[in-house]
Formats: sequence, structure tokens, C-alpha cells
Amino acid sequence: MGLERYFYRYGKATFSLFLINAAVYVVEAVLSGNPISIGSNVLLLLGQWNYAVLNGAWWQLFTAMFVHVGILHIGFNMYFLLMMGRQLEHILGPKRLVMVYIVSGLMGNLLTLVLLPPNTVSAGASGALFGIAGTLIVMMGVIGGNMQGALVNAFVLFLINSILPGVNPYAHLGGLLVGMVIGYYYGKKIRRRMVLAYGYGYY
Repeated sequence: MGLERYFYRYGKATFSLFLINAAVYVVEAVLSGNPISIGSNVLLLLGQWNYAVLNGAWWQLFTAMFVHVGILHIGFNMYFLLMMGRQLEHILGPKRLVMVYIVSGLMGNLLTLVLLPPNTVSAGASGALFGIAGTLIVMMGVIGGNMQGALVNAFVLFLINSILPGVNPYAHLGGLLVGMVIGYYYGKKIRRRMVLAYGYGYY
């Protein structure tokens, strides 16, 4: 069966995003000559260097969400992608999962561009992953009628994962906020369908 069982287990979109991230990391490792820690010259080329983006390298806003700075960085991020991505893909489908990943990652990178100095270099799928998490949290809050709890969970998620040194909190925040908006929209749609189908609601 080869890779087919993993596409079945994790979802086509989720596992495809995993493979893209893994393939990009292999390229990074080859260019760096080091599979454990990626060289700064490679990150300047493939990640998001604000100075380069401001001077025309706009594509880095997209490529950076697939670039990682080291083996632990990609390891943790890919674990959470597989765990959360398959949940969201199961609920919203593969196309919407990819949409959440791209739009959230892009917003996190745009916030990084606007709020951090030009010499900043950043990389990682964290903004996209926070978008996926934010979508799941708020969507479940809307469906379950507990938005207050969902907002608290989102805040705690952001706080715990953004206070460590070397972390880009702006990428996290941008992705999370976009994900929460998307989660609210789809949560409303799903809950409306549930009410129409089953007469289920909160009064």
C-alpha cells in the first residue's frame, strides 16, 4: 500500500502538507549541509527575511510557512499538523483545510512583516497551525454553545506557546485570529444545519 495508508489515516490534504514540509526540509538540509540545524544563508533565501520581502521577494510570505529552522522545529510542528489537521479535514474537507493553512500562515507572516524590524528572519508552519487550532477551537465553541470557553482556550493556547525565547508571537497571533474567524463562520454554518436537520439548538 505504501503511502496510501497514511493518506487514508491522516487525510489527503493533511498528509500532502506534511510531505511538502518534509520535502522542503530535505532541500534545506542539503543546502545547509546539516540536517539538524539549518544555516542562516538558507533561511534568508527560503524563509521570510523582512528586508527581502520589502524589496520585492514577496514569495517568501508563502514559502516561509513550509520552512523550518531545525529538526526539532519541524518535528513538533509536523506532529501537531498531523494531529490537528486530520481533525479539521474530517470536518471541513481537504480543500478548506488547505485554505485554512495557507490563509492563516499568510496572515501570520504579514503581521510579522508589519510589526517586526526589517532585519527579522522567520520561518515555520506555526502561524498556519495556530490557524488550524483556532478554527477547531472556535468552531467547537459555536457548535457547543460555549464561545466563552472557546475564547479562553484560544488565549491560553496562544500564551503557553508564545512566551518561549526565539518564538515569533506575531505569526502565532495572526494565524490564530484568522483561524478563529474561519471557525466562527463554519461553526455557524454547521450549527444552522444541525438545527434544521434535528431541531437541535440552545434557548
